Amino acid sequence: MRVSRVQAEANREAVINAASRLFRERGFDGIGLKDLMKGAGLTQGGFYKQFESKDDLAALASRRAMESATRRWSSVAASSADPLRAVVEFYLSAGHRGEKGDGCPLVALGADAARQSPEIRAPFEDGIKAHLQVLEELMPGDGEIPADEKAMVVLSLLVGAVTLSRIMIDEDMSNRVLEAATNEVRRVAPITDD
Repeated sequence: MRVSRVQAEANREAVINAASRLFRERGFDGIGLKDLMKGAGLTQGGFYKQFESKDDLAALASRRAMESATRRWSSVAASSADPLRAVVEFYLSAGHRGEKGDGCPLVALGADAARQSPEIRAPFEDGIKAHLQVLEELMPGDGEIPADEKAMVVLSLLVGAVTLSRIMIDEDMSNRVLEAATNEVRRVAPITDD
C-alpha cells in the first residue's frame, strides 16, 4: 500500500521525535532500528525509504533534541522576571534530573556523542553554541569576567551537575550536587534570591 507524501512526511517526523526521546533514554547504541521504528508506531520496513542510515537518523534526532532543549530554556527564561534564575532553577531541579527521555540531550548523550561521527556531533556543537548564546544574553554585565566566558562556566556546571546527580543512587547526595552547583552558579553569575 502506497503512502501519500503528506503521510510519509508525518511518519518521518514521528520517527525523528521517537528517536530523539529513545536515544536520550537508551543511548545511540542502546536501541536498534526495529525498536526505534516501533517507538514511532511504524514497522522497520520503511526506514531506508526515509533515512540513509541509523547515523542519519541519530543526527536528525540529535538536532531535534538540542533545538527543543534550547527552546525550552528560552521559554523558561521568557516566563520569568529573573530569567537566569529561572533557567538555573529549572535545569538544576530534581524534576529535570528525572526527565531521562525528555531532558537535556547534553546530559543524556554527551559522552556518547563525543564518540560518534562528525555528522552526529555537529548538532550537539550547534546546540551547545545556542545554549551558550541564551546564557550569555542572561548574564549580568559586571565587566569583570566576559559574559561569554561566564556562559561557558555556567553551562559546564549545569550539565556536569545534572550528569553527576543522575549517576548517584543516594538521593540526598544527588540533591546536594544540584544544590552545590546552584550555589556556584550564583557565585559566578549572581542571581537574585526571593
